Amino acid sequence: MTSPMNKAPLPLSLVEMATRQVRSEVLSGALEPGSRVVEETLCARLGISRAPVREALRLLAQQGLVEHLPRRGFRVTVWSSVDILQLFELRQVLEQHAIRQALPLDSTHGDPFCVARSALDEMRDADARGESLEKDDAHRRFHEAIVGLAGSHQLDLAYAPILLKLQLPMARNLREEARVAKPVDGIRRHEVLLEAVESNDVGIALAALKEHGELTYLHLESIC
Repeated sequence: MTSPMNKAPLPLSLVEMATRQVRSEVLSGALEPGSRVVEETLCARLGISRAPVREALRLLAQQGLVEHLPRRGFRVTVWSSVDILQLFELRQVLEQHAIRQALPLDSTHGDPFCVARSALDEMRDADARGESLEKDDAHRRFHEAIVGLAGSHQLDLAYAPILLKLQLPMARNLREEARVAKPVDGIRRHEVLLEAVESNDVGIALAALKEHGELTYLHLESIC
């Protein structure tokens, strides 16, 4: 009898496959903001029917990566510079609040920073393997883990949709950083932030967050 632990992983559903495909193309820049996402073309490429493709696009619209235009179908979401700056400002306000609420943390009953450290390890691993989408996912989990240190369910709920909407700007920032600087620089920025948070000192952590540089390589005029 086969042990449940030895079962092969289940294959991706058709909806998951279509969602991953479009999301990867959007975050990698293969599909630029404003580009149409044609259902028929996507169906033909993936060899699936329109129903799972439509559901995938609906899910991606909830994440803010694509938008539906009445009678014109879907396109990659176009964010204005003002929208992006406002979202990053909100992200920083919530992260600052989380750090003020969280630190100093009691480490006598375990390592409170293990989730953030694990996400950073996943960023390193994905970067080494050239897996951009996995790196983007780990990047988002890292910031979720920083906010999660506060232990506030309502704060987590408020933070999640902002981070989803910032998927594309955050991914573009890391891509541009890798192009004009070094891929490892993006990892190092997050190592510095985690080291500051692990100091368990509110002042040091807030200063590092302020210098984190999430907009350093993001050319907002190219996203308007």
